[in-house]
Amino acid sequence: MVHGNIQGIRQSALAELDALYTLRVEEDVFVLPDMLAVLARVSCAVNREISIYIARDGQVLDVTVGDLESVPLADMRQRRNEARLSLVRCVHTHPGGSALLSDVDINALKTLRLDAMAAVSVSDGRPNQAQVAFLGERVAGVPQAMLWPVVGAADIPQAAWMREILASDARVLAGEGAPDETAPCRQAILVGTDSEESLQELASLADTAGIAVIGRTLQRRTKPDNATYVGSGKARELALDCQGLGADTVIFDTELTGAQTRNLEDLLGGGVEVVDRTVLILAIFAQRAQSSEGRLQVELAQLSYQLPRLAGQGVGMSRLGAGAGLRSRGPGETKLELDRRRIRRRIADLNAQLAELEKQRGVRRARRQRNAVPVVALVGYTNAGKSTLLNRVSGADVLAEDKLFATLDPVTRSVRLPQGRACLLVDTVGFIDKLPHALVKAFRSTLEEAMLADLLVVVSDAASPHCEAQHQVVQHVLCELGAGDKPRIEALNKTDLAPDAQAALGWQGAIPISAESGTGVDALLCAVADRLQNLRRPVALHIPYAQGALLAQLHREGLVQSEAHEAEGTRVVALVDETDLGRLLRRGAALVPEDPA
Repeated sequence: MVHGNIQGIRQSALAELDALYTLRVEEDVFVLPDMLAVLARVSCAVNREISIYIARDGQVLDVTVGDLESVPLADMRQRRNEARLSLVRCVHTHPGGSALLSDVDINALKTLRLDAMAAVSVSDGRPNQAQVAFLGERVAGVPQAMLWPVVGAADIPQAAWMREILASDARVLAGEGAPDETAPCRQAILVGTDSEESLQELASLADTAGIAVIGRTLQRRTKPDNATYVGSGKARELALDCQGLGADTVIFDTELTGAQTRNLEDLLGGGVEVVDRTVLILAIFAQRAQSSEGRLQVELAQLSYQLPRLAGQGVGMSRLGAGAGLRSRGPGETKLELDRRRIRRRIADLNAQLAELEKQRGVRRARRQRNAVPVVALVGYTNAGKSTLLNRVSGADVLAEDKLFATLDPVTRSVRLPQGRACLLVDTVGFIDKLPHALVKAFRSTLEEAMLADLLVVVSDAASPHCEAQHQVVQHVLCELGAGDKPRIEALNKTDLAPDAQAALGWQGAIPISAESGTGVDALLCAVADRLQNLRRPVALHIPYAQGALLAQLHREGLVQSEAHEAEGTRVVALVDETDLGRLLRRGAALVPEDPA
């Protein structure tokens, strides 16, 4: 059967190509002249490249038709050991062009570990010239290509090229046997449909995950393609880019459906993995989660992402792992319902464990509130400098890297403010544009440190050219968490790198700081102390017995410091801010002197 782009080709031509499967190539012959004659005649007639795969034993394994400039090169290896040659050679035509092998041809030779890669120029229905390449010794674990000079198609040294295949078989086992351990193990092409800025952030995410970015493409689309998101034509271009650059991963700057992922991997070839932005972020979180709760939250987010995609992924269902290598083949659709039940049971179990941890955290939070210890949460875009600021003011040793999501698990440290009052400073996970919904839901118990803090310090990266847009993302996520109206202080960090940023942004109320050098940090702490002074304070209230729900609410929120039952009601001392106090007074509570005497 002839594969590839056969639309519009006469049945007689297809029959000629199909007949190639019946030919047998002798062991000292590289390619039969009759094969070249058929390939040249049909290739010129349809003006498309055609490839033929020949096994070491002389059997024709595949015939594929491409387009004018390329032909898809499939993985036809017959050896399981991917370090050895595949026992298959490829011969393909270049209609009306040069016989010189392209970069795509050479990378396919290396990636697929072909016995040989040959290109034959054809015109006027005849083969003209040919060039062949074989693999040589490995350098940093990668066999190098050895190109032979161009020869006439009628003068191919058949026996010499077959002997070179046997020599190549020995060469690929020689040389440097291991890749450079300092180099990223995966190489990716990025695909975006939004903006260059978003694509650059995707590149930073890939770097954080340990993936080398070797190419990127931006396609403007008004509407995504239902089957492949970028369209089948663009997907075929990506397949050629992967072959030409040697990419093993394609990362999309959006969330793909299971069907889109499956269709893209079919078009890109079996050796290329398709990853979307959500999977990449989940992989980074899985790499960096340190606490038991963090690992539970990552697993919950992964399973929540995976569950609706089971049907769309077919046999490649389980796509989530602890690293950037995310491929893990599942048992297939025959066990679809079993997998769904297993995942749902695990999700329920994870939710129960996280709920128990949330109760324990609530007890600790109530104890802090009874002790009148205010909580200040550092929030902001990922890599804005929150961990560096925490280290600066508390002497903590929190990991602070120039990478996205350097901090995943929340870190709490006690900080002494200028007026002598203490507070708890919490470093939270950074926000990011297009933050996966499954991640927000799973990490809600962690992000609630921002929801329930007395004061937020919103840290922004003044040195980023996208500071304004990042600040808007932070505000959006805070609103989604229900913390959009929390009292806050704006801190404009890294002003040592961008001294004019505050004036350019027009953020007159923001406090310019440099967490790295310490500039402006004292002014920020003074501002925190002043704001806390005006927030929750202990007040004495008389709550009538008829309004017992108010007292119960104060107890639930851990705000009661003391209480005494009197004739007409309960006298309590509770920590409240001005908003809470006004609400309590409207519902029947009354202020009383703090000293009952």
